[in-house]
Amino acid sequence: MTIGAIAILFLTAQGTVDFLGRPIGTDFSNVWTAGWLADHGRAADVWDWRAHYAVQQALHQDAAIPFYGWHYPPPFLLLAVLLAQLPYIAALILWQGSTLAFAFLLIRQILPKERDAWLAAIGAPVVLICLAHGQNAFLTASLLGGGMLLLDRRPWIAGILLGTLVYKPQFAVLIPVLIAARGNWRAFAAAGMASVSLCLLTFAIWGWPVWQAFLDSLPLTRHIVIESGNTGWEKIPSPFSAIRQWGGSVPAAYAVQGVVTFAAIATAALITRRGSVEARGGAALSAALLCTPYVLDYDFVLLGVAIAFLSADMLKRGELPGERTALAYAWVAPLFGRWMNATTGIPVDMIAAIAVLFIALRRAVRFDGALANLRSSPCRHSHAASGQ
Repeated sequence: MTIGAIAILFLTAQGTVDFLGRPIGTDFSNVWTAGWLADHGRAADVWDWRAHYAVQQALHQDAAIPFYGWHYPPPFLLLAVLLAQLPYIAALILWQGSTLAFAFLLIRQILPKERDAWLAAIGAPVVLICLAHGQNAFLTASLLGGGMLLLDRRPWIAGILLGTLVYKPQFAVLIPVLIAARGNWRAFAAAGMASVSLCLLTFAIWGWPVWQAFLDSLPLTRHIVIESGNTGWEKIPSPFSAIRQWGGSVPAAYAVQGVVTFAAIATAALITRRGSVEARGGAALSAALLCTPYVLDYDFVLLGVAIAFLSADMLKRGELPGERTALAYAWVAPLFGRWMNATTGIPVDMIAAIAVLFIALRRAVRFDGALANLRSSPCRHSHAASGQ
């Protein structure tokens, strides 16, 4: 289905515009345009929606092309500039192909003995959603999943991978807490240096104006995209969006989101402190999706990697009742999540993220004693568990 759908989009396109009148790769339109603006000495205009839209119209040679706004912090411009050196379609193919390959390589590392794991990965419905949107979820999942996988074995590399997520700060908010919970201060230092270095590099290249433009854009982004739901509540499977969709006020939605964010981070930290590598990975990637009011269904590539982590743990230590069914539900949820949410108001995708985080917690409690002796150090616990 994925291959067929992508083929239809390309075969029926007119230039860079598909048969529905949208840019091929939809959201990638803002990435390439941002890179072009920055490369032509107009980096601060990236956050000026009118200026950005004018370049998108020229790029696609269509005055009626839908507008796709740029909401990222300046570090993501570094990658956008590189992609903009290529023609639009070539850049899109390189972007999605390379980041998808990174995600598949991560799956192979998580499940090295499962030859068919790549089939479950490439066949996941969320892959089609991410490819159709030209989005960055493959890269985000690779960085967060790779960092959690290497946190104990290669702390400096893990920290660099996790620190690079400064380009997607809504998913990076729990990272310092998780690293601190593990007590891995080398990874903590590496993550800090990586994120600060990327920010300083953007400052060195484009100066303070890009950061000022980004900061100035935040109130408009918060009001139009997050609080007013112009993107569509059904596309944003967050606690905040659910409350707003059900008629709740903005303050009520923020209050609920705050409670869920705290609970998700605390749960992931507990699992990270005492759990296995696989349980920690599953917890981090599922909790990241619950920690922000602004998450879209294509971001649930992260949940696919979380499923891989927990599948690996199940193969090593056995299954608990209901786990296979819950993971199957989480795997397929993005296929009908947007439609179900729009027609019934049921946040199918968000429920899947909660279920996967609960599975990680249950396994950490059952097999790792996550709730026992909370004052003992994670290093001492891991040595005891391995018989050292």
